[in-house]
Amino acid sequence: MNAASSAIAAAEVFAYADEKIKQAATELWPGNAVRLGQHTPSVTTYVRRLTVDGRPLYAKLSLLGLSLVSVLRGTAGDWAQVRAAQAAYQGSPGALLEREARGLAIVQEAGAWTCQVAGHLGGVLFTQPVTGPTLADLLAKDPHQTGELMTRAVVELAGLQQPALARAVDEAAITERGIGSTFNRKFNGISGPTYLRNAGQAGEALSTVVLRLRRLRPAPTAGHLLPVTYGDLKPDHVVFPDGADGRPVFLDPGLGRGRPQTDAAKLISRTVLGLIASSPDLAAADATATGIEEFADTLTVDLASDERAEWLQDLVVLWLMDTTNILSTYLTCPPDLPLPEHAGKLTAHAEMVCAPLETTTAGLIAGTDPRAVWRLALADVVKAANQ
Repeated sequence: MNAASSAIAAAEVFAYADEKIKQAATELWPGNAVRLGQHTPSVTTYVRRLTVDGRPLYAKLSLLGLSLVSVLRGTAGDWAQVRAAQAAYQGSPGALLEREARGLAIVQEAGAWTCQVAGHLGGVLFTQPVTGPTLADLLAKDPHQTGELMTRAVVELAGLQQPALARAVDEAAITERGIGSTFNRKFNGISGPTYLRNAGQAGEALSTVVLRLRRLRPAPTAGHLLPVTYGDLKPDHVVFPDGADGRPVFLDPGLGRGRPQTDAAKLISRTVLGLIASSPDLAAADATATGIEEFADTLTVDLASDERAEWLQDLVVLWLMDTTNILSTYLTCPPDLPLPEHAGKLTAHAEMVCAPLETTTAGLIAGTDPRAVWRLALADVVKAANQ
């Protein structure tokens, strides 16, 4: 790993965020004791536990709607410029966390369960914690449940397609978290090569993958024809308070419009990365890959053979784009920004992630049947996880 040094010190940003969290909590709940707890490592937003008069909460602060990695690298200017811009941003209508709070309400209106918003003020979003195992925890414990639990997570969100809710999503869409928009922003023809040079030894392999994915990107589709997507459907964002037999609770939505494969692609991408980071035995890796295949089979059961091939190609491309997005973020993370535990493991063994990215994109570029590419990609996942 050869991440670039911070242009802005993480300690400065964290101190500022803590100050804003305490200020917002004090204004929302005057007279109550506010005590900050543990910081939750993240490359996107600043997240911290706290208690207000003994009540546990999570606080989240977003700087300019950008990732923490981008801010620390100086993408938005020096620290004085960021603070000045943030003062205007946090009070502006439609700031990121305001849309996230609206997104949680929309998901609830769709009939799914979410974490509860406790308050939102001064650019800080407070939510109540949800206890219980995450989807990631359940899959690690019993990978034979992979297909069933991933399918249930997607099916639970079917109510988002209601026309009235779709219109509400259009008004509060979080385009910042879209797979395609993130990929295009990171890997444009101007700054993309410079960005990847900061990714260390893996940068060369990722550069090849990016060039292929730019050619493989699905053609744009009119936004109003696209379905509503949860947008940030990760295994850690799906909690099962009552265990695997209960209903899931969803965290951190990134609602918007996207291709039908979007949520499945991000769920598969992050499940695969979690699998590789955990270095399971061969049986567990096989069971997870089989479950992912069953998941895709369920989602495509009504499609004709040619339609399924096209669907799988879009799924694989989006999956690989998301993996490239997040792996490159981890690899270019400034050293003073704490990474989640699994991220540290992935950056230490980035070549294990890059290998299936290279072979799978090569197969698609060569025109191999997407159904064969899909099966080979899952086999490569098992191989990478078992190294």
